[in-house]
Amino acid sequence: METRHLTMISLGGVIGTGLFLSSGYTIHQAGPLGAIIAYGIGSMLVYFVMLSLGELSVAMPYAGSFHLYAKRFIGPGTAFTIAVLYWLNWAVALASEFTAAGLLMQRWFPDSPAWIWSAAFIAVVFMLNILSVRLYGESEFWFASIKVFAIIVFIVVGLLAMFGAIPIAGYDHAPLFENFYDDGWLPNGVLPIFSTLLTVVFAFSGTEVVGVAAGETKDPAQAIPKAVHTTVLRLAIFFIGSIAVMSALIPWHQSGVDASPFVLVFQSIGMPFAGDVMNFVVLTAVLSAANSGLYVCSRMVWSLAQEGMIPRALGKTNFHGVPVFAVLFSMAGSLLALLSSVVAASTVYLALVAVSGLATLVVWASVSVCHLRFRKQWLAQGHSVDDLKYRAPGFPFVPIAAIVMCIGALVLVICDPSQRSTLLYMIPFVAICYIGYYASVAWRRKHGELQDATRGDTQG
Repeated sequence: METRHLTMISLGGVIGTGLFLSSGYTIHQAGPLGAIIAYGIGSMLVYFVMLSLGELSVAMPYAGSFHLYAKRFIGPGTAFTIAVLYWLNWAVALASEFTAAGLLMQRWFPDSPAWIWSAAFIAVVFMLNILSVRLYGESEFWFASIKVFAIIVFIVVGLLAMFGAIPIAGYDHAPLFENFYDDGWLPNGVLPIFSTLLTVVFAFSGTEVVGVAAGETKDPAQAIPKAVHTTVLRLAIFFIGSIAVMSALIPWHQSGVDASPFVLVFQSIGMPFAGDVMNFVVLTAVLSAANSGLYVCSRMVWSLAQEGMIPRALGKTNFHGVPVFAVLFSMAGSLLALLSSVVAASTVYLALVAVSGLATLVVWASVSVCHLRFRKQWLAQGHSVDDLKYRAPGFPFVPIAAIVMCIGALVLVICDPSQRSTLLYMIPFVAICYIGYYASVAWRRKHGELQDATRGDTQG
């Protein structure tokens, strides 16, 4: 894959239904300025993590990189746990994306069952991932391009409406920024900024896909740093720009609780078929996220198999270099998650969602820890910082700040009663992963089957 594929894969993994459908809720809770501050803090955290990931990925461009860095710089048990958490995160997301795609199609075909459309999209995404890496990268490039184009049009049209170049319903003058201060700069106070910050952090999850794709990228020393900087810059512009336009054109207390704020704005300026156009855009966003999700899941499985942490058969590739069995295993996992959402929504599926919800924070924190330990080891081996092909700026402030911010987000989870239950599922699940890994190592060592799963690892 090339830089354009890598950038769009990262954008495609992040820009989804959260921006198109749920962003109005953030504005409603925190107010216009509060929402922008929350997204600004989230952008900063993402940028710090991506800088660390960029340096690690250029120095060690592995496919499925997160847990391999953790294995080398933290310990194999932690590496296994991170990989399982991240795989589960995307497998559960895949299930919800396929469900959403079926429901979106019912806008145009109201009499058709949603499961038929879901099955069709499952087949499409599976074929895009099973045939070749190049086909996956190209399809994701175009899926993500549609979303990016829609956001750019929204921001441009919104700015024209804000400054009076385009008439907008409900205003006989240019709205400018009056919605930002009419009810006070922070109408709900400061606390909602922090309560919505957790939602914002999760909205940015997916940028780290750059690290997973590093091992299948042409010239990673050039492509990865460029993708890191352009991705984060574009995300900040797209998210904060969209939020600013929404806030200026829709009063914060009316903002997107029942309808997409994108649809509300387009309808207000008289755009024909606004609902249908945005339904198409959201559908491509869903398919893009599913496409990226299956890719990430399969590379995690392939990488675990290569390291001997799970059966090595799952690491076999076809003549195109695609890990077929890893793709099949990941698709099966997402289908089981989809099934649990139907037959055990309040028990099994609820637990899966809770556990996967914090996976992004765990991965981001581990990347920052690995960056600190990588630099220490690099210098201890007699290298200089100038020997690095890509050097993250702001070291060691950047990784330390990212770790502090991730811990802060976990504190918000504890303080938020609606999120607190996730830890009740997360803690025992993590414990089971550690116990399972070391029990497996002990069993294989006893039976003489341990090969290189722990070779070179002296830490836990």
